[in-house]
Amino acid sequence: MKFDFGINLGIDLGTSTVLIYNKNRGVVLNDMSIVAINKDDDQILSVGEAAYGLLGRTTGNVVAIKPLKDGVISDYEITKKMLKTFVDRVIGPGSIRRVLFRPSVVICVPCGITEVEKRAVVLAAEYCGAKKTYILEEPVAAALGAGLDISKPCGSMIVDIGGGTTDVAVISMGGIVESSSVKIAGDKFDEAIVRFLRRRFNILIGDRTAENIKVRLGTLSSPSKEDSMDVRGRNTATGLPMSVRVTAEELYEPLNEVADIITDTVCVVLEKIPPELSADISERGIILTGGAARLRGLDKYLQNRTGIRVIVADEPELCVAKGTGVAMDNLAELGKRAE
Repeated sequence: MKFDFGINLGIDLGTSTVLIYNKNRGVVLNDMSIVAINKDDDQILSVGEAAYGLLGRTTGNVVAIKPLKDGVISDYEITKKMLKTFVDRVIGPGSIRRVLFRPSVVICVPCGITEVEKRAVVLAAEYCGAKKTYILEEPVAAALGAGLDISKPCGSMIVDIGGGTTDVAVISMGGIVESSSVKIAGDKFDEAIVRFLRRRFNILIGDRTAENIKVRLGTLSSPSKEDSMDVRGRNTATGLPMSVRVTAEELYEPLNEVADIITDTVCVVLEKIPPELSADISERGIILTGGAARLRGLDKYLQNRTGIRVIVADEPELCVAKGTGVAMDNLAELGKRAE
C-alpha cells in the first residue's frame, strides 16, 4: 500500500458520486456513492462501482443502497463506513493514518441544509480520522473549481446540478448574496424517464437502465425521431420481460418538465438580487456545473428561458471537488470550521 502523507483532503459528498481531492495530487477518487450490504449482519460487501453492479440485481440478504438522498445523509451509519472506505483508499489504512497523518478535511454541502444535517457530515468525517473539518457550500466550491475569482465585488451566478440537488447562487466578494436549493437534479431526470416509460409502454425499468437512456438519448434541444434505442424491462401487466423502441423525441417532454423546475429556481434567484449584480451576470453569463450539466441542450434551454448566456464549465462534474483544493489555501476566508 502506497501512503499519501499530504494532510489536506477535499470531499464532494454527493448523492450519486463521491469525489476526493488531494492538495498535492488533484482529484484522487471519483466513485459512486452506493454500498452493497448484507442485511443479516449489516456487513459491507462492496462500495462504489462494484456495488453499482449489484443495484437492482440483488436477491435474498444482499441489498445495494444509496446512503445519501437529495444531497444529504439519509443513512448515517452506512455513509460513514462508505466514506471511511474511500478515504482509506486514498491515504492508507486507518491505524497508521489516524496516529500519524490525520488530515484536515473540507467537505461540501448543499445550500440551506440544517445544522443537524451539517453535524452529521462533520461526524462522518471525524469517523474517518479527520483532525479538523471545514464546511463549504457547494456553489462556492463550484465557482472556485470553475476558475472564477469570487473575491471581487462583481456578481457571478453558479447553477450546480448534481445528482440529488440543484444549487443556484449569486456570489460576490467571496460570499453568497442570494441562493436557492431544490431537490430536483440529475436523479429526477432518471425518475422522469422511468415514469414516462411505465405510463406510455407499461414497461418497468431500473435506475441503471434509466441513466443509460438519459446519457444516450436525453436532450433538451432539437430531439430527433431518428435517435432511438431498444429498452428492455418488465411488463407491468404480465410480469414478463419485454422490449420497446424509444426515441429522443418521446423523452423530450418528461425531461422538459424537470428542466422547467430548475429554470424556475434560477429565475427566482435572479429576481431577488440587486440590479447591479443583475447587470454583472448579464455581462458575464451563468456558469453551469455538476454532472447533470452534461445533459445535451440544457445550457441552451436555460439560456433561452432566461435570456442570459449560459456557459458549461470545463469538466463540470469535477468543479466542486477542484474548488475544495482552492479553498484549502484560503480556509480563513472561504471555509467555515465546523465546531
